[in-house]
Amino acid sequence: MAFSFFFRDEYPMVLAIEKLIPYINGLSHVTFWSAGCAMGQEPYSLAILLRERLDPDLFSRIRLIASDIDTDGTFGPVIRSGRYPLDFLVRIPGHIREKYFFGDPEDPRYCRISPDIMRIVEFHTHDILSLQPIRSNVHCIICKNVMLHFNNEMRSRVWEMFYESLDYGGFLLHEHTQKIPDDMNTMFTRVVSNAQLYQKI
Repeated sequence: MAFSFFFRDEYPMVLAIEKLIPYINGLSHVTFWSAGCAMGQEPYSLAILLRERLDPDLFSRIRLIASDIDTDGTFGPVIRSGRYPLDFLVRIPGHIREKYFFGDPEDPRYCRISPDIMRIVEFHTHDILSLQPIRSNVHCIICKNVMLHFNNEMRSRVWEMFYESLDYGGFLLHEHTQKIPDDMNTMFTRVVSNAQLYQKI
């Protein structure tokens, strides 16, 4: 099973949100895509960070698509229920845990995510290697800890697919090890020097 945890790589996500705010502020709706989301820790962490940093009106316009190939049908039910073992919360800052996670009345070993956060996240089964965008005009794609499993040729094809999926001026965030190659510099420009955050040209 894919491994991740809540608030993994928090700093680059916060950095991306800060760069995104001027771009999305006047939009009537905003779409994020967490590609390769595993059990949902990344999209829910992103949703919480957005809730903490956006005004309520802008947050209400957010839609966050979480997707993974989910071959054994495990990820979808967990993400849609927003229900996680308490062990999954150990790395979450205390004030965030108290604000957005609540005990599960059915089982004290589990917790549930705040409905305010859950409502903006929706899960879809999707294979990145199909090279079919999950939708068009996405404003930000986050794909971390996925591309390292692909060879160079396949990475380039996936980046081209992300380019097609993004709205003009949209953002793409990767883990720090995955730099977009120089031969794609007519498609993306790197936004900051301390994270793999790119903007569609």
